[in-house]
Amino acid sequence: MILFALAALAAQQQPATPPPVLVRPLPGAEPIPLMIAEPVAMAIAAFDADGDGTVTRAEFDAGVRKSFEAVAKGQPSMGYIQFGDWSERWLGNRNALPSPFEVDQDGDNRISLAELQDRFELFFTRFDRDKNGAILRSELLTTRPQPQPGARPGDGENRRPQRRRG
Repeated sequence: MILFALAALAAQQQPATPPPVLVRPLPGAEPIPLMIAEPVAMAIAAFDADGDGTVTRAEFDAGVRKSFEAVAKGQPSMGYIQFGDWSERWLGNRNALPSPFEVDQDGDNRISLAELQDRFELFFTRFDRDKNGAILRSELLTTRPQPQPGARPGDGENRRPQRRRG
């Protein structure tokens, strides 16, 4: 009787849904690349004011300004702690890139709108792959190959050749 009660109790504690099934590519098939959106790409996507899936140059400039003003609250610059607040709100994490050290061009431990705009200018140039003056959602995605089973981290990346000993 006690064994039956323990078995019934154990059955009740099992998850109701089965674990997800991992789909593995067929042998010899090309693995599907991993598509990600960098934190800064998510911020740029949020600048799409009219919701058409394209961020125009005007929307981009207005979005950078709006994001700065939302955190600076009328001040001409923000400190690194406020920049962390900006990063959390617009990039999703206080430690997401760009870091305040990348943005603070004059090294005064303050970030002005002009400094943020200058840093984001580099992002606009990088993400506007077809150089048409607007950024499509597809241009905000970064494609990375999926790691192969048994591969070590860094395999396939450019690395320095190791010196031979002897």
